[in-house]
Amino acid sequence: MKHLLTVVLLAFSLNGFAQQKPLEWHTDVKKAIDVSIENGKPLLFFFTGSDWCGWCKRLQKEVFFKPEFATWANKNVVLVELDFPRRTKLSAELQKQNRELGQMFGVRGYPTIWFVTPEIQESRKINFQKLGKQGYVAGGPKAWIAGADKYIKPKK
Repeated sequence: MKHLLTVVLLAFSLNGFAQQKPLEWHTDVKKAIDVSIENGKPLLFFFTGSDWCGWCKRLQKEVFFKPEFATWANKNVVLVELDFPRRTKLSAELQKQNRELGQMFGVRGYPTIWFVTPEIQESRKINFQKLGKQGYVAGGPKAWIAGADKYIKPKK
C-alpha cells in the first residue's frame, strides 16, 4: 500500500511538470509585438550577453530556468531575448535590431530587463510605453517576480 501511494504521488508530480508550458523566448521583436498585441501582455525585453555575462547566466540559473518563473511568464508577459554575444555570431539583421533597441532603452549594463507595452501608431510606427526596468535580483524567482509585478498588472 505504501508503494502504491508513492507511485501515485510520483505520477501526479510528473504530470504537473509535463503540463508546464515551455517558455518561448522570441528574438524577432516584430513577431513578439504581434503576440503581445494579440494576447494583451506586455513585452519583457531581456538584454543579455549570453556567452560572456556572468550576471546574465546567474539570473537565468536562479530565476528564468525555474518552474515558478515559467508559470508567471506564461501568464503575464511575452519574452524577448536581445542578445549581445561576443563569440556567437548573430545575423546582421538581428545585430542591428538588438543594437537599435539597446540604444533606444539606454542599456549600459547586462542583464537589463525592460517591461514595455507596444503601441502601433496610425503611421504604423511602433512606440514602446516603458513600464519599468529591472536587472538581477537576489532571492530567486519569488523576489524577482515581486519586483517585476510592480511594473506590470499580473494575472492571477
